[in-house]
Amino acid sequence: MNLEALEALVKRLTAEDGCPWDRQQTPQSLGIYLIEEVFELVDAIGRNDSRAIAEELGDVLFQVVFMARLLEKNGTLKLDEVVQGNVDKMIRRHPHVFGNVRLSDAGQVKRQWQEIKRAEKEAGGKASLLDGVPAGLPALLKAYRISQRAAAAGFDWDGLEGVMDKAREEWSEMEQELAACGSAAVSPGFVSEFGDLLFTLVNVARLGGFHPETSLAAAVAKFTRRFRRMEELAAESGQKLEQLGKDRLEKLWKIVKEAEGSEETDLPPGVL
Repeated sequence: MNLEALEALVKRLTAEDGCPWDRQQTPQSLGIYLIEEVFELVDAIGRNDSRAIAEELGDVLFQVVFMARLLEKNGTLKLDEVVQGNVDKMIRRHPHVFGNVRLSDAGQVKRQWQEIKRAEKEAGGKASLLDGVPAGLPALLKAYRISQRAAAAGFDWDGLEGVMDKAREEWSEMEQELAACGSAAVSPGFVSEFGDLLFTLVNVARLGGFHPETSLAAAVAKFTRRFRRMEELAAESGQKLEQLGKDRLEKLWKIVKEAEGSEETDLPPGVL
């Protein structure tokens, strides 16, 4: 099987005598499915599940070719032209591979990429360095991309310590807003400072050399794993978590946390 076979499959599904469901789809309706498949692929990669990775990667390829077929049918584009355009762009943005430019490390490659991309956008009439960041990106990823664009223009902290100082400053401002709320619900100012703190923490990740989405996903997976183990231990004692008080829940969390990395998984007497 190859890409031509996948194209033939999609054409058959969307033909007049093809699948009624597939024939009803539009580029707009397919968008959500494409997003879902990408998330499933990323999840499989995070689990290092080779079988799932192969399946989800195939699903993503199917959705991409399906999308291209629909756009081709309504005259928007041709898949061959899309592929060739991307090949041309990648060659143009890698002069250190396909030209005479010599670069010594990944940092130089990244800076060159941004410079070439900026020149392309300016030639196309783009007015801002921030143009091209999709408005519909999830906020965490969007904050990361916006920060990258600003940093490419030299608007950035000098290093990790500087942005961490800024994060401490934002935390302090959030605390001040909370203190001003008294016993009332949090104020709009508190919500605003919380957003500023999150945005700054995204830049902590960027300057630290890792992606905040990856870090947060790992933290969520870790919490999920530990919480499920708490549920299992409670069930083994004939109880549910919601039947336990806060103190016993905290003890159970500590036991699960300490058990990770060791072979000890039994519940000590008297915990529940």
